[in-house]
Amino acid sequence: MLNNEQTAELVELAKKGDDLAKEKLITINSPLIKSVVKRYLNKGIEYDDLYQLGALGFVKAINNFDASFNVKFTTYAVPMIAGEIKRFLRDDGSVKVSRSIKHRAILIKNYISEYNKKFGENPSLDKLSKEFNMEISDIVFAMEANTSPLSLNEKYNEDDETSTILDKLPDNFSIDKYVDKLTLREMIENLTAREKQVIIMRYYLDKTQSEIAKELGVSQVQVSRIENKVLNDLREGINL
Repeated sequence: MLNNEQTAELVELAKKGDDLAKEKLITINSPLIKSVVKRYLNKGIEYDDLYQLGALGFVKAINNFDASFNVKFTTYAVPMIAGEIKRFLRDDGSVKVSRSIKHRAILIKNYISEYNKKFGENPSLDKLSKEFNMEISDIVFAMEANTSPLSLNEKYNEDDETSTILDKLPDNFSIDKYVDKLTLREMIENLTAREKQVIIMRYYLDKTQSEIAKELGVSQVQVSRIENKVLNDLREGINL
């Protein structure tokens, strides 16, 4: 593996058009690209195609990287790799949000806006659940359904072509934590309906296992097993 200085030198050469430097960076960082690609398997896209998308994101990371970012190149590259794959999946239609969920999300958004104007605060999840006759977990994921991931290199200000979101992040911002949050959110979205219910009730609504068991009509042991399984899966996913 290359150290930070060697990587920085190769990145600068690659940005200047040195194809050998670019190929060397891709080859050496192939395990990194593969580790990100793993998160998007079983999406209806062949592994080789996902890898090519990841490599394209990696090349974009090379072209956009600036040493003044004060982060390791590999740390900067991860969200770029993931972003390229997610963009393709979203635009290609391999991962689609159903029309009914989109419609529901719009209705919820409009209701929240009107409620806020009227009462000066946003409605609680319980209030939304009763208003739309939906499970709280379904409310949460409907609200998230139309949210698209942002690139850290997107413009922060339309009037300033050089200003990016990355430039506006606080000095103590950790891209590693940011990527972990993106990964965690995606993994939660892929849980089963029952698993989502348990995790949201347990960690978003701060309910005990016995309260969840009573509400769902299952035993506390079942709730405990679901929670432990999900937490183990999430830990493994974050540590990929």
